[in-house]
Formats: sequence, structure tokens, C-alpha cells
Amino acid sequence: MFTRRGVLGGGLTSGLIASPLAAAVRANRRKPGFDITLPGGGVVPVVVDAGDLPGVRRAAADLAADIGRVTGTDARVLSDPAALPDRIILVGALGHSALVDRLVESGKLDVHDIRGKWEAFVVQTVANPLPGVAEALVIVGSDKRGAIYGSYDLSRTIGVSPWYWWADVPVARQATLRVARGRYVQGSPAVKYRGIFLNDEAPCLSGWTTEKFGGMNANFYTRLFELLLRLRANYLWPAMWNNAFAIDDPANAGLADDYGIVMGTSHHEPMMRAHKEWTDNRTHYGNGAWNYATNRPAIRQFFEEGISRNATNEVVVTIGMRGDGDVALESTGSLQSDVALLEGVIADQRRIIASGMRKPAEQVPQVWVLFTEVYKYYDAGLKLPDDVTIMFADDNVGNLRRLPTPAERTRKGGFGVYFHMDMHGGPFSYQWINSSPLPKIWEQMNLANQYGANEMWIANVGDLKPLELPIEFFLAMAWNPAAVGKDRIAGWTRDWAERQFGAVHAGEIAFLASRYAKYNAWRKPEQLRPETYSLENHQEAERVCDAWATLVRRAEAVNAALAPAQRDAFFQLILYPVQACANLTQLYVAAARNARFAEQARASTRIEADEVRRRFRYDHVLRDQYNKTMAGGKWNHMMDQTHIGYFDWYPPESDIMPPVTDLDIPADDSFGVCIDGDPRSWPGYYLPPILSPLDSITRRPTWLEVFPRGTAPVAVTVTADRPWVTIREGKAFSTSPRDRRFWIDVDWSKAPSGHAEASITVAGGTATKPVTATLTAIRATPEQSSAAARAFGGLSGPFSIPAAAFHRAIPADGVRWEAIPDYGRVGAAMSIFPVDARAAPDPARAPRLEYDVFLPEAGDYTVDLVTGPTLETIPGRTLAVAVALDDHPAQVRAVFTPEDGPAQDFLGKAHVANTANNARTMRFAIHADRGGRHVLTVAMVDPTIVLQTIIVARAPLKPSFFGPPTVGAA
Repeated sequence: MFTRRGVLGGGLTSGLIASPLAAAVRANRRKPGFDITLPGGGVVPVVVDAGDLPGVRRAAADLAADIGRVTGTDARVLSDPAALPDRIILVGALGHSALVDRLVESGKLDVHDIRGKWEAFVVQTVANPLPGVAEALVIVGSDKRGAIYGSYDLSRTIGVSPWYWWADVPVARQATLRVARGRYVQGSPAVKYRGIFLNDEAPCLSGWTTEKFGGMNANFYTRLFELLLRLRANYLWPAMWNNAFAIDDPANAGLADDYGIVMGTSHHEPMMRAHKEWTDNRTHYGNGAWNYATNRPAIRQFFEEGISRNATNEVVVTIGMRGDGDVALESTGSLQSDVALLEGVIADQRRIIASGMRKPAEQVPQVWVLFTEVYKYYDAGLKLPDDVTIMFADDNVGNLRRLPTPAERTRKGGFGVYFHMDMHGGPFSYQWINSSPLPKIWEQMNLANQYGANEMWIANVGDLKPLELPIEFFLAMAWNPAAVGKDRIAGWTRDWAERQFGAVHAGEIAFLASRYAKYNAWRKPEQLRPETYSLENHQEAERVCDAWATLVRRAEAVNAALAPAQRDAFFQLILYPVQACANLTQLYVAAARNARFAEQARASTRIEADEVRRRFRYDHVLRDQYNKTMAGGKWNHMMDQTHIGYFDWYPPESDIMPPVTDLDIPADDSFGVCIDGDPRSWPGYYLPPILSPLDSITRRPTWLEVFPRGTAPVAVTVTADRPWVTIREGKAFSTSPRDRRFWIDVDWSKAPSGHAEASITVAGGTATKPVTATLTAIRATPEQSSAAARAFGGLSGPFSIPAAAFHRAIPADGVRWEAIPDYGRVGAAMSIFPVDARAAPDPARAPRLEYDVFLPEAGDYTVDLVTGPTLETIPGRTLAVAVALDDHPAQVRAVFTPEDGPAQDFLGKAHVANTANNARTMRFAIHADRGGRHVLTVAMVDPTIVLQTIIVARAPLKPSFFGPPTVGAA
């Protein structure tokens, strides 16, 4: 344990899961209230009725233990109402606790606003509640989980993180705990069923559970169920790759029901049966082909057994059917006959449910999951009972494929969402580390909530660790989306950091947690390649590496400042992902440098190969620290997932180091030169080097690098033939200190007006002739400088505009563009609000964003809108947007046209690239009648589009991941 004075203060902020107790719990006695800690030492007991539900009794015992974690003294758990002290904490569920019901009947406890509700609770101080008791802090739930959540809510507010065991978050000691007297109400959640799916669990989770628990048995699930309830989840799809929940340990199903976890099965495992039960030779349940058209009696029996063994448990039954394993249904010959078969399957399943559960099927919660190809049956008109929840799956990378239309939202069973934070499958696998930034999760799940897909949310979380932060955020949104708005995400994350590590470093830790996930979402770690970030253009790879290196320095500084007891938690939640992901990015960039340097005949080629090898080894050092050193090896195997060297959609069997190259280096003092924006080198290429033009509006310098090609040292000089050219030496983007960069700039006070040329010469050594590069400088006229003031653009090269850097935002009919902070590649992206606004077919009357731009001359330009990879969530919505220059007619472009839609849609050719880049590019052509200042307008046509960046160019863009930098308007 460590101590943290005043961690509660006047009540810890509650952005995590909105708590009615947030401002009520205090770590001092300056104001009157109900004391959990007693003045003479000790703590009040926790009382729970002996006849209350098992899950409530368990939660009460956990609360008693949590009081001990905070104060150093465990609270006693009492059940005998005849032997109670004068102060107690009473926990109970309405209708199940005789003690609670007696208080309600006597009028001492007010439950009018939670009675009959789903998972609500009240915390109330009550004077003289029972004979001999002077005061009680009563936690009463409207139902079983209401009482459980109320108990864990008090635990959370006194300082016990839900992750105290699962992430080794230490608990701050407090000598005093007091709750302000009053009545605190928590209503029902927004999403009825909220949960996670353990999936893709080999090798990590399966290896860990085998070592620590002997498998995915009741001992493991005891820990998992507690975590879920502390996070206010209530729903679980259990691990299923190599597991079968109900038979891995016969105690599992009953344990879930006792705890209060609603069990389900995954999208392709109907009727409460794990598919392993059909295919695994150990169980011998399978009897013939998994084909309902040819083997109906055997499969019906399989379904019946699944329902009968869960007849008394609280479950959500997955219905429908896919193929053998997580594959498409074997076709019967046509789409219509397949639909008829599925309708028959579902009708049979409903009869089995009614018989096995001994109640009408419509009284048993059921879900049909539209995963991958299953959408086509729904679109083809499959008839589904109205009480069944339809769960729309995303595209496996966190982009919703479908939302309910207004006409569909009248369904009694409602709609849900199956969301991915982990995937083993198409378009590619990502199973190693968190790459789901909270703003992206918010943007998509806010659509789900606003469009009415809020009956059931479940997230595929892989091995659970290391996705702690996005899991908690997802579940917090499911509980109360309104409390976690887009402008509160940063505050929510800071609250989360404070909950785990205290207030002193919370802001910095929240930044680190948000930023590493943001960087990982640029290109998921598994999708990185040596060529991902450009070495030549816009200093892109260099800027990315610098960003990661800065993050590592800041994370290591926080780690050094934390108390020793906090460092295991910090390593697994923050430091490991920052260090490992930074190292992985730098490994791939070093591999890119190695290949490029070999082409340029640099002597440092060999040094870059060594750097690749060093970083490959360091990845495994970090992995071993996570598995074997951190927390004394508690989490061994949790970082066993391979993640380097993907050559297909699936993970490699072993991490594969990128290939490296070596050179035959001469024993001389030869040197070479390369320039900004060009992969070639000199001497060698037959045309002379031409440096990127510089202009007085953009005021960006350019550079050249000089490097040895031989083993001998070489001294070079870099000179210009014009006095207005400035040269300064900087650090080359190379591991070798012998490579040198020279920045080339212009003293604009001395440069001539208009276009001017200069020659830059590199000379030195005896083995290489001098190399001369040409530089063009463009000095603006006073009129051009005036026109460009506070506008985007310059006299040379393309430029980008951050979408949120608009000059004017014009709403229309209550609809407007608003910023989503920290989304995607930029500081803030722009999207339409309300998100369910009607389409605006006339861009002239639509909400629009205006940007002042400077274009150097008349002519044709391209405008690229870099957007989020949003899909066609409403049938017929083409995801269109409009662009106009000045008063010219707006051009409307749509993503999902008959020509382009199939490529852009799920698993289409463009979709794979869009999801890998977490962005889509829409290209427009504009014409400027003149050079000078203009107004570029982006107008809404359809909602749900998310605009990140605008790129304006006269010539074809050079290859890069992010595109050109921003110019002007600062």
C-alpha cells in the first residue's frame, strides 16, 4: 500500500462512470456526515440480509474488503438483525432483502424513483433504521444488479479502482472516510445489455489462464465477473476459440448467474452452445455435418441441450446460424432459399426456447447478429420476430456498417451493436495492443446511440488486457452516453488517470494514454511497413519518430516520479505500450532507412541494419519485462501475441524482423548527397539535383544530406553562390553521426523580387567531384503578401488545412459543423451535428465551412478531403459532400455511388486501404480564374461524415502518409 493524502478531497471527480456519490465521499471530518471510519479506530460493518440474492451478498463482501483496502481494517459482514451495532452500511435488493423492505414499508427509505426500474439504485443515510441502530448508510438496488452496482459505486468513490486486481492499481490509504448525509439516486442505464466478448484468446489469454488458473474455469471467471460488475457491465460472450464455457468448468454457468452476469454466446454460436462443443472430439456432441438442411435432427438436439441447461439462468440467446465455425452459411443454392432456410432455423429455435425455458419465446431475450455476410439475409427481407434484438456488427475495425432507419426503430426488440477493438480476420488482424482512440469510439458509438441502436452493446476485446482504457470508456458510454460527450473525453480520461494514479500526474498520464492510442490508430502496429511513412517527403518519417520519442521521454519521466508501488500499474497501462509501439515504429523506419541508404550507397547502411536488429531484440526485452518481471510474473503470456512481420491478414507464427541490406563499402573518402523530396543520390543519378523551391510566404527551408560512401572520414564544405542563401548544419535523419544534414534557407530581406536561382555546392575529399544543386527562390510582391495574410497557401507546393481551422462556420436550419477534439490525424475533426440531421441536397443552403486560401496563379487545382472511413450506415445514403471555390457552383461527390460503392464498402478494395489508413480521401477538381485570395467552401450534403484535413495542390502529390504540411493562417 502507499498513501496519498487528500486523494478524495471533497469527492473525486466522476467522469468515469457518473456516480451520485462523487461529491459526497470525503477523506476528512470537516463537515458532518456518516462516518465509515470510527473515531476510536475501526470501521462500520456491512450488513446484508441472509436471504438476499447471492450476487448481492458477494458484492457486500467485496465492499467490506474494499473498505479494508482503503483503511487497513476490513469491515465485518453481518447478517443477523438482532445483533447489530449502532452504525451500519446496509446493502440489499428490493423484494429480496427483508431488512430493506422493512425500511421501505416503514417510510424511512424512499425508493419511489427506482422501484421497477432496470439496474437503478439509491444510497441514502437513514436515522434509527432498525432497533438498536442509530444510523445506517443504505445501498438499495431496484434489482440484483442495482444493489451490486451501488455497492461497487461506494468502493469506487472511496478509492478502489475497478482495475485494482486486473491492472495492479494500488489503493491509496485513508484514515478517515465520511459520506455526506443525504439521498443519492442512480437511474437506469441507457443501454440495457452492456458487455464484452473475449475472443482471439490464443496464445495470450489462454496461455495465461492455463498457467494461473488451470484453464478458463470458475476461478478465472470469478475474477472476470467481479471486474465486469465493477465497470457496470452485465453481459458476456465468453472465450470460444479453444474453449466451451459451460463444459470447461460445469460451475461456470451457475457462477455467472449468481454473480449477476447475463451470459450469451458469440455471433456464430447459437442457442447457448459453444461451437467447440460441436467440433471438439473431447465432447462428442457433434453428430454429422453442421448443416441444417441435411442434418436437422442432430442440430436440433444440440440446440435443445443448450437451452435446457440454461433454463433457470439469465441469458440472452443468440439465434440464427452461420457455417461450421466462424464462416459463412453453406448455401442451399440461392439467396432466397438461404433466407427460407434461416427463417426455418429461427422458427425451430423459437419453439425450442419456449419449450426449454418453459415460457413464451418472446419473454426470453434473444439476439440475431448481423456479422459479415449475414447482412445480405436481412437486406433480402428475412422475417424476424419483432421481439428479437437485431445486432449490427461493425466492419471489424470500428466503423459501423448499418444503423436502424426511422421505420425500423419501432421494433420491440430494438437494435444493438457488435464493436471491435480486436480482430482476427478481414480486412486484417490486430490483436497485440490498444489501437482504438477514445474519440473514434465515441464518434461511432454516439451514432449508434442517436440512431437508436442502444438495446445491446458488446465489444470484442480480445484478451481483455491490454485494452483496459477503451473497455472502460466503451462501458461508460453504454451506461450514460450523455455524460461522456465529445468535449468531455479529455476530462474523462484525466479522471480515469487520477483514479489509477492520483491527481499529481493525472493530466500527463491522460495525455500519454490518449496520444499513444492516437498514434497507433494512424496505422495499426500490425499494419506498419518500412514504407508506411515517407523518408523523402515532408520529413514525415522523421516527425513520426520524433513524436514517439517525445512520448517515451515523457512516459519515462512520469514513471521515475511515481511511487514504487504504482510502477507495475503504470508499466502495463502506459509505459509498455508507449515504449513498445515507439520502438516498433522506429524499427520499421530504420528498416526503411537501411533500404534507402543502400540505394544511395551510404556507408551507414550497415549501421541502420544493426539498428533494426537492436530494436527487434528490444521488442522482446519489453515483452519479457511485461510477462516475466512486472508484478512478479503475474501476467506471464499476456504479451505472447506476435506483431512484427505480417505478410497476410493473419499474424505470423513468430515475429519476423524486416529484411536488411549490407553493402560492399570501398576504403576511400568518397561521399554522396541526397536532397529533400527525392530518393535519389549524387553522384550517381544522371540529372543534376534540384532543391525544392522556397518562397517568402511559405517560409519553409529545404535541406540536403551529405554522407560517407567509403570507410575513410570525409570533410565537406557546403557553399552557395548567392549572398541571400543561408546554410546551417543540423542532425541528419540517420543512426550514424557521420551523416550530416544542411538546412538551406533564404534571407528574404536580401533576396531579389520574383524568381531567383542559386547554386549550392558540396565539395570535399579526394574521391568525389563536387556536387551542385539548384535552388529557386520566389519572393512575393507586396500585393501577394497582402492577399496571403491570414490565409492558407503560398507561392510554391501543395498545402494542407486542418478541418477545424476554418475561418467561418455557417449553420443552417439548426444543423452545424462541430469539432470532435483529438480525432484521427488532427487536433480536431469536423462533423455534422445533430448526427441524425436530414440530408441537405442544396449545398448553397447547407451548413458549411469556409476557408480563406491563397492560390499563386490561375489554373486547375485538386482539393482532397481526408475524412474518416465512415460507411453507408443508412441504406441509400451515399455519404456525399460538396466543395466550391468562391462563387463557382459547388461540386458534389459521393462515396457510395453505384460505380465506387462496392470498392468502398466492407472488404472492398478501397475499404482495406481506408481502414489501414483510418482515413478516406475524396478528390475534387477546382478552377481558379486568377491568382490571389479565395474562399474555399466545404458544405454538408449527408450527415455522419467526419472531415479531418483538406489538401490543395496544383501538381500531383508526392507519396506520403499524411500529405503536405499546413501553410499559413497561423
